[in-house]
Amino acid sequence: MARGNSIVPLFVDALAWAAGLNLAVLTRYEFGLDARHSAGTVPMIALAVLLQAALGHARHLYRGRYPFGTLEDVRTVWQTVLVTTIALLVLDLLLPGSRVPPGAPLVGGLLALVFMLAARLVWRLRLDVRSRPDERVATRVLLFGAGSAGRNLLQSMRYDPNGRYLPVGVIDDDPRKRRMVFYGVPVIGNRNDIAAQVHRTGATTVVLAVANAAAELVRDIRDLATDAGAGFLVVPSVTELMDRQINVRDLREPEVTDLLGRHQIDTDLDSIAGYLTGKRVLVTGAGGSIGSELCRQIHRFSPAELMMLDRDETSLQAVQLSLDPQAALTDPSLLLASLRDVDRVREIFRTRRPQVVFHAAALKHLPLLERYPGEAVKTNIWGTLAVLSAASEVERFVNISTDKAADPVSVLGYSKRITERLTAYVARRSPGTFLSVRFGNVLGSRGSVFTTFSAQIAAGGPVTVTHPDVTRYFMTTQEAVHLVIQAAAIGRDGEALVLEMGEPVRIAEVARQMVDLAPSEVEIRYTGLRPGEKLDEVLFGEGEIDVRPLHPMISHVQVPPLDPGEVRGIDANADPALLVAELYRLCALPAEASRPAA
Repeated sequence: MARGNSIVPLFVDALAWAAGLNLAVLTRYEFGLDARHSAGTVPMIALAVLLQAALGHARHLYRGRYPFGTLEDVRTVWQTVLVTTIALLVLDLLLPGSRVPPGAPLVGGLLALVFMLAARLVWRLRLDVRSRPDERVATRVLLFGAGSAGRNLLQSMRYDPNGRYLPVGVIDDDPRKRRMVFYGVPVIGNRNDIAAQVHRTGATTVVLAVANAAAELVRDIRDLATDAGAGFLVVPSVTELMDRQINVRDLREPEVTDLLGRHQIDTDLDSIAGYLTGKRVLVTGAGGSIGSELCRQIHRFSPAELMMLDRDETSLQAVQLSLDPQAALTDPSLLLASLRDVDRVREIFRTRRPQVVFHAAALKHLPLLERYPGEAVKTNIWGTLAVLSAASEVERFVNISTDKAADPVSVLGYSKRITERLTAYVARRSPGTFLSVRFGNVLGSRGSVFTTFSAQIAAGGPVTVTHPDVTRYFMTTQEAVHLVIQAAAIGRDGEALVLEMGEPVRIAEVARQMVDLAPSEVEIRYTGLRPGEKLDEVLFGEGEIDVRPLHPMISHVQVPPLDPGEVRGIDANADPALLVAELYRLCALPAEASRPAA
C-alpha cells in the first residue's frame, strides 16, 4: 500500500472498529439484539472511529510515516487501539444511561485490533508473493549455512522481484536448525543431503553462505555440489565485506583464497578509530597491492586527510578511483614521488605534515633482487631511511616488512630486516611510535604466485612450481591489511609485530587447487628452488619468541636497532656478490656494534 495513500488504512481500521463493536454487542446478547439494546452501538462506533482517526493522525499513523503492514505500523496500531479502547470504556461507564453492554468496548477493541492486524497480515502476504523472484527465469539455489550470513543472503534473495536467484532450501549441519524456516525457506538437511535435495528441489546452484568458512568446508561443499551436477558460488569473507551486511550482489565464483582458507579476524574498531579518525595519514607505495588496500580500509575511518604516495602515476589513479570514481588527478591527496629523491620526501613531510605513516613502498620480487641487489639498497633501504628521517616528528610510523626478514637468506630478506632495524633505531630517538609489521605471502598481490599461476593457466600451462615440498604462509590482501591496521593500534616502540598466518601451505597444493578451477587440464611442472629461496619460510628469527600479550593473532618481537650510518656508506654499485655479503653482515651486526647517534 503506497505510503502516501493514508485514506485506505483509515478506512480499514474504521471497518475493523465497526465489525469489532458490532460483534461484541451481538455476542453479548447471543445475537438476540433488539432496537433498545442496539441504540448505543452506532454512536459508540462513530466515537471509536473518531478517536482512532484523531489519535492515529497525532501518531502519524495515517500521515504516511509508517508503510502499511510494517512493524512500526503494527506497533503504532495496537498502541492507538489501546488508548481508544480505554477512552471508550471510561466514557461508557461515566455517561448516564446504558449506551452499550458493560465490557463491550473492551471486547470490541480487542476484536478490532485482531481485524486490523489480520488486514495487515493479508497485505504482507500479498506483498511477499509479489516480491518473490520470477520462478520462470530465476536460478533455483540451495544455501549452505543458516547463520547470520545465510539469513541476510536469504532476505536479499527472497524479497527481490527482479532477483536472479530463487532460494528453494537451506542446508545446515546443525541438527537444532532442522525444519526451521527463514523468510519462508525451510532448512531441509545437512551436507550429506546436498545431492538428494538438488535433485528433489531442482536447484542448479549451491551457495556456500558461511562468511568465514574453513578451507576444508569450502572444498567439501564444492565437491558435493559438483558431484550433484550443480554450480557452486561463495559469499565473501568478513574481511572483504568490511563490517557491512551481505547481499546477493556479493556472490562470486570460488577463488583459490577460498580453497586455501580464511582467517577470522577480531578487530577492535575503537582502538583503530582512535589513531586514524581525524588524522593526516600518509601511505607510501599507495599504488601497490598492499598500499592500495591500506588506502581503502583507512578511508573507512574518516581520516582528516589521506595522502597517497607512489612513483607510478597509473597505479595512483587506480587507487584514487577505487575510493572516489569522480575524483580527478588534480586531487591533492595524490603525491607522485620517488623515495630515492630524499629532498622531495623531506618537502612532502614538511609541507603536508602527516601524523600517521604506513610505509608500504618497496621492491619485492625475490629473483630480480637477487640479480640486482643494488636496486634493493636504493629503494628498500635508502628509500626507507629517507622516509624515516623525514618522519621523525610523526605520531605513528608503520614499516611494512615480510617473513623473509626472519633469518634472511635472500636480498629481499636482508633489505627488509635492515629496515626493521632502522625503524627500531629511530623509535629510540623520536617522540612517536615507530614499529614494523611482518607477514608472509599475500594472495592476489601483484607478482604473487597466484598471479603467476593464473597467467600460466590462461596460457594453457604448464604451471611451474619450484619444489613439491616448498611451503609458504598465505593471507588474502584484505586479511593482511586488516591485521596491519589492527597491529599498528597496539604496537609498541621499536617492535616488529608478526601476524598470525595460520598453517603454512604447500605451493604445490595452491597450484593443484588453481588447476582444478581451470576449464581444461593443465600440467604442473617442478623446476627446482631458485637462488635465495627457502624450502620453508619462518615468521620468527633465531632468538625471537612468540609472545601475544594484546591480540591473539599478533605477536610482538624485539628488534635490535641499527645505526643509519652503517647503511649510508653501502656501495650500491659494487659487485653483486660483495654487496650481498655486506647486506648479510649488516643484518647480523649486533646492536651494540652500531655507532652512537651523532
